[in-house]
Amino acid sequence: MPKQVDHRRRRETIARALWRVVEQRGVTQLTMRVVAQEAGMSLGQLQHYFASRTAMLSFAMDFASEQTSARIRRGLEKLGERPHPRDVLQVTLAEMLPLHADARATSRMSAAYALEALHDDAVHEQARHGIAQGRTLVEQLVRQAIADGHIDTDRDPATETNLLLALTGFTPLIELDVIEPQDALTAIDAHLDRLFRSAVERRPHFSVE
Repeated sequence: MPKQVDHRRRRETIARALWRVVEQRGVTQLTMRVVAQEAGMSLGQLQHYFASRTAMLSFAMDFASEQTSARIRRGLEKLGERPHPRDVLQVTLAEMLPLHADARATSRMSAAYALEALHDDAVHEQARHGIAQGRTLVEQLVRQAIADGHIDTDRDPATETNLLLALTGFTPLIELDVIEPQDALTAIDAHLDRLFRSAVERRPHFSVE
């Protein structure tokens, strides 16, 4: 019987090869021929799966987003059935930073994709849509935390969401050795403490008469 080819797995192999090219050589070396060599296949084989560099890059970015979501999901599972929203946000933000090998690969992939999006309208729309979806999920967490009394009701959900996502701006500081990864995590914890502490401090304290 002829060997069955798992086309999804082949595409993922190409995507990971693309990540390695970006991580090890930089986005300027990101050509279909170089990615094919890194993936251990011919250019013709790669073109069987992706007709263009843009199509290949778009799939690699979608796959990177899936991997980031999977890491976040695994982190949240460790928190138990009903995790505190502060812990959910801490895990989410931490997994968006290049703190370990897989996260560094997907982070650098995201940076390359953002650069591509500046000069390609189709890529720009896909990138914008993906980032907007991620931002919406974070804002939903913030709004629910406010509704549940974990964050003060006078906080603006949109502004607090933007401030939280701004913390992912630590990525170039970590990548370029300006700060240590632990410094970024400490800053995230400090911001979350300030965001959630005020609601806790303003709750009435009850005592037995």
